[in-house]
Amino acid sequence: MHTGDLILQKDQPLAERLRERIVREGALTFRDWMAAALYDEREGYYRRAEIDRWGRAGDYRTSPERTPLFAATFARHFAALHEILGSPARWTIREAGAGAGDFASVALDTLRREHPRVFDATRYVIDEIGESSRESIAARLSPFADRVEFRGNGERDAQPCEGVVFSNELIDALPVHRVRVRGGRLRELCVGLDGAGNFSWEEREPSTPRLAQHFARLGVSLSEGQSAEVNLEAEEWIAASASRISRGYVVTVDYGANARELYDGEARPEGTLRAFRSHRFCEDLLASPGAQDITSTVNWTQLERAGRDAGLETVSLERLDRFLMRAGALEQLESLAARAAGEGERAWLLVSAREMILPAGMGESFQVLVQKK
Repeated sequence: MHTGDLILQKDQPLAERLRERIVREGALTFRDWMAAALYDEREGYYRRAEIDRWGRAGDYRTSPERTPLFAATFARHFAALHEILGSPARWTIREAGAGAGDFASVALDTLRREHPRVFDATRYVIDEIGESSRESIAARLSPFADRVEFRGNGERDAQPCEGVVFSNELIDALPVHRVRVRGGRLRELCVGLDGAGNFSWEEREPSTPRLAQHFARLGVSLSEGQSAEVNLEAEEWIAASASRISRGYVVTVDYGANARELYDGEARPEGTLRAFRSHRFCEDLLASPGAQDITSTVNWTQLERAGRDAGLETVSLERLDRFLMRAGALEQLESLAARAAGEGERAWLLVSAREMILPAGMGESFQVLVQKK
């Protein structure tokens, strides 16, 4: 992900560098502004070492941090996929956007304990953009150092391999274009400056014909005045993931909707963009670039279509809670509880698991897309 020439002026704060770029070049596409806010080399939200992003003290908590049942059940599912592939002697699990390393730690431990033949065959690749995150994950995964490798920013292996590409809450954090229909025409919402020098929205001609093509391919027409997001990088990510495996699966966990629901003008007239900090929604999306997370809802119709274009076949798309139950979450919970250090830990495991597998819990709000090649 590029951020223009922002990284060349490292002595200035990110917000000031963005302002200077707007003065010099004109309004930025929101995609470029969001890419800088999240992924600028020095001050992007996901690059900053001093920010607590995960856990209770951070800005949000992902499924692997809430309960080990999430990663343990996916490890069980990976073992089943390994068998479906004919139990190859060598295969790769590639995790993109590994966060604090919670998922990898539990998944590898589960494979080692319960599926030793799969564990012996596994090379685990962490694809993580943040250098500080890679360092902390490496320390956490030191017991598995003989089979864990690190890649940065989509770095490829020399050759495609058999295995699985896994991501959890990654696609929603990819930079998106923002558009609006005005006078029956598609316009792009860009980021400029108001009279006081604050970041503000400006409508411009679309920066690429791919924006209009996106809606045409989906058969979607936005209503007058409606705003929406277009995640072109999601298509590129799926295509890149497909290219990394010679045979195997791409497993994507996130919160999303099909195209018709996502672009429903009555339900989502302003789209789905949101920013949050310290577990609270932020009113101003453009405030404090680099200090708050920005996400948008995933378009599952788009990802399935992009997968087909890249040679992937959809195996399933279902709610996370239903996926986990089908993949053996209850059996996995029994295994975790049997190894608990005491009644306190056992009670915590049962309580934390409820969000994943009971109705109205977190697992009901997320989906799992499994595609195969």
